[in-house]
Amino acid sequence: MTSLFEVVSEEASADTPIRRLTVTVNGNQHTLDVEPRLLLAHLVRQALGLTGTHVGCDTTNCGACTVLFDGSPVKSCTMFAVQADGHEVTTVEGLASASELDPIQEGFKDEHGLQCGFCTPGMMLSAKALLNENPDPTEDEIRWALSGNLCRCTGYQNIVKAVLRAAAGLRNQEDAGEDETS
Repeated sequence: MTSLFEVVSEEASADTPIRRLTVTVNGNQHTLDVEPRLLLAHLVRQALGLTGTHVGCDTTNCGACTVLFDGSPVKSCTMFAVQADGHEVTTVEGLASASELDPIQEGFKDEHGLQCGFCTPGMMLSAKALLNENPDPTEDEIRWALSGNLCRCTGYQNIVKAVLRAAAGLRNQEDAGEDETS
């Protein structure tokens, strides 16, 4: 084995410690042989080719690497891939369907909640976790939920507006679904 990960196709060499893991990422199950030191961010980006997860600081300070781990936001730059064995991971690529954006993505687009876009995937996933728990957050609750994600380009105002818009959009979707079942 010449890299930290390898898609399972044959047995690993005896000189490299290897762990086999099975992880579900964005609804797709993957089985891979990895070195125990491989970080989740590198598994997602390099082994699975999902480059929306960004690595900014390698210390959990910036939040650009945030993914959802069983629905909770985690910083993937300091989590080992082997810790995800048997768990579900959602990256920013897992938010949208093939034909439409997630309401969080729509909110960021409509409210201009991004500039360079580097922090945006982590912001969106932190917002997703918040809205899953609290569909009607206040501005202060949004700011607290996003406090682990740094943006060096914006003043956060439009990011907060984007999450508020997404929350309203999600509530409208739920209301429309209830009307259809009535």
